[in-house]
Order: sequence, then C-alpha cells, then structure tokens
Amino acid sequence: MTLGGVGMYSVTIVLPQIQAEFGVSRSDASLPYTLTMLGFGVGGILMGRLSDRFGVIVPLVLGTLGLGSGFILAGSAGSLWQFNLIQGLLIGLLGTAASFAPLVADTSQWFTRRRGIALAICMSGNYVAGTVWPPILQHFIDTVGWRQTYIGVGVFCMAVMLPLALVYRRRPPSVTLGTPNTSRSRPKYFLLEAARFHPSRPIGMSPAALQTLLCIAGVACCVAMAMPQVHIVAYCGDLGFGAARGAEMLALMLGLGIISRLGSGWISDHIGGLRTLLLGSLLQGIALLMFLPSKGLMSLYVVSGMFGLFQGGIVPAYALVVREYFSPAEAGARVGTVLMATLFGMALGGWLSGAIFDLSGSYQAAFVNGIAWNLLNISIMGFLLYRVKRGPGPAGLTVQA
Repeated sequence: MTLGGVGMYSVTIVLPQIQAEFGVSRSDASLPYTLTMLGFGVGGILMGRLSDRFGVIVPLVLGTLGLGSGFILAGSAGSLWQFNLIQGLLIGLLGTAASFAPLVADTSQWFTRRRGIALAICMSGNYVAGTVWPPILQHFIDTVGWRQTYIGVGVFCMAVMLPLALVYRRRPPSVTLGTPNTSRSRPKYFLLEAARFHPSRPIGMSPAALQTLLCIAGVACCVAMAMPQVHIVAYCGDLGFGAARGAEMLALMLGLGIISRLGSGWISDHIGGLRTLLLGSLLQGIALLMFLPSKGLMSLYVVSGMFGLFQGGIVPAYALVVREYFSPAEAGARVGTVLMATLFGMALGGWLSGAIFDLSGSYQAAFVNGIAWNLLNISIMGFLLYRVKRGPGPAGLTVQA
C-alpha cells in the first residue's frame, strides 16, 4: 500500500509543474487529481470484486502493471488531456486502486477481536506513502524534472511490487472456512449493539440504505479532507513560502496521520466504528477552522500537524463499520464501494477547492466550503448512532450474540 500510494500523492506534488507547463488555470491543473481519485474509487469496486472471487493477488498483479506503465506513459504525455487520461485510467483505476481496497478487505478477513487496529495498521500504508513520497518526488522534480521523475517511479514500482505480491497467494480463513460475522471474541460494544440487528436489516434499515448513507458521509468528510491535502503545496507557494515547504507540510500531515490511524484503530476496538467516525469528524472540523486564521509558516506547520492527527482514523473506520454490519462474503465489494465514495469526495474536494480559488482569488472560501461538508458528515454519523441506540424496535429482527 505504501508503494502503490505514490499514484495518489504524486499528482499533488506535480500540480504546479502541470499548471506551468500546459499553461492552464488552477482548477484545470487540479483535474488530473480529480480523475485519479475517481479512477481510484471506481477501481476499488472492480478490484474488490476480483479479490472476492480470485483472491487479492490477482488485483495486485494487474494493479502493479497498470501503475508502472501509467507513470511511464504519463511522464511522456504531450498534452494535458493525455496526462489526465493516463492518470485516471492506468494510475487511478488500475494502479493505486489495487493497492488499497483489496488489501483492506483482505486484512479484515484475517482478524476478528482486534479488527480495528489491524485495519488501521494496514491502512497506515496509505499515509506512509503520503509521508515518504512527497519529499522524494519534490527532490527529483527539482533535480531532473517531473517527466523523468514519473518514468523512474514507474520502473521502480514494477520492479519492487511484483515480487511482493507473491506474499498474498494464500486466501484468508474467513473466506475458505466461512467464518461468521459475529463472535464471542468481538468487543463488548459489538455484542451489545451490532448483534441486535439481523444482517438483512443492519442498524434497522436495508443494506442498500445503510450503504448509501455511508457513501454520502464518505463523500462529505473527504471533500473537507481534500482541501488541505491537495492544495497545501500550492497554498504555501501563494503565500510565498515555496513548494518545498508545502511538500514538507503534506508529509508532516500524513506522517502524523499514521499515528492517528493507529490510535483510532485502538479506539474503534473499544467504542466501534460509528463512534470513531463521529469523533474523527468533529476533530477534523476543528482543524479546518484553525486553518482560517493561519498565515504564518510556523502556524501552518502546527495546524497541518493537528489536521493529520485529527483526521487519520476516519477512512479506516468506514471499512470497520462495513465489516461490523455486513456479510464477510461481500467484504471486497462493499468495502470497495464505501472507499470509492471517500475517494470521490477527495476528487470532488480537490477540484472544488481549485475552482473556488479561481473564483475568489484565495483559499479562505475553500476552507469554509470544507467545513460545511464536514458538518454534513457529522449529521449523518449522529443519525446512525441514534438508530443504533434506539435498537431494531419491537418488530425488528435480532440475532443471538
């Protein structure tokens, strides 16, 4: 996941070079990121279904080939539309998608009692990528240019990721042995709350309704999340601090996000995925508010670090909620669908922030937009927790823990 995550963060680092080389607006230069996230999200569903049917090694091999060839071709793109197409299809849809949702779903099948921390450790690979790749990419972009950097990344990923994929030849026991979704080894909160709902009526509603609400919440929280992550490099450049300082802030943000993911994973094993989602959303909103008055270099470093600490555990909690309330046989497709929504939110948030910047001439309105979307996510989490506490009702279906 760390290696494959380069496809998610490279286009953020190269945004100023794309804008300058192709002579486009900030919103147009943000479009490759948007298409990459859209491809990443749709690819998560496709790769999740492949993983459910054939095992995780199949999407990993296909994704590695797509990622490597995508970087090589993108580094040779002669126009912005070619770059956009390659980013969306090869790097997003085939490449990075294969190193995210399938690995999350596969990890969730191997653990029961400590599934939350296991998923957090796995998904930290995405933030490790955000920590190590930006300064490396920025160094090589400054040294040899963005095209040569892209080609080098493509060759490196294929050479390293294909041998690592062989580790995943074995299928998880919850698939091969049909492990049920509930167990006495699950945390107490799960037995008291989740086990009251039949799988056909999770949280007292249809599976489609719950998945839809989770997807809307995923879009909302990640529109807010994308504002600092996608535009911090450009924001620092606009303030006169330079792209290198912005890359350092992004690395700090995502590096502390690793700590957040691990801590949130531990918390979710005690209070559940829904409560962890609500907590993360509240803290993320506080960090976004603190970006508004921050204009100095040191204050931006501090707020970027706080943002990383606050929001890192949000996305893993979605995967945990899916595994708590849906059948494990559908893990790949359902986790992929919810993660697709979060990635669509990142894509929308990245483009929308650029468009708002073009209209207003500053990022202040873009931060306010992110805060509004974050409030929508908080509202949905509050509603779902209300449904959980209310229970299935007199006519609801129950199962024995």
